[in-house]
Amino acid sequence: MTEASWSVAAAKARFSELIERTRTEGPQSVSRHGKACVVMVSASDWARHAQPARSLVEVLLDPNVRGALAPEEQALFHRDAADDRPPPAF
Repeated sequence: MTEASWSVAAAKARFSELIERTRTEGPQSVSRHGKACVVMVSASDWARHAQPARSLVEVLLDPNVRGALAPEEQALFHRDAADDRPPPAF
């Protein structure tokens, strides 16, 4: 999927074709004075990328994330047994 480039004049004159190519071929770049100024994407591509990001708390509380670290990475978060402080309460 390569991104095609259109001038503003060509995009205006062939707008229906621009829409169809966006749907079938992927993002289409529109340039003004030789510089890219906008990219047109399909509604399905936009919906896929416009999902709200999860907060750090949501990610950390997600049970599917637990155990995702390799053992050597998990060791970085190991608490010393001598540290008798209770874990923080949330």
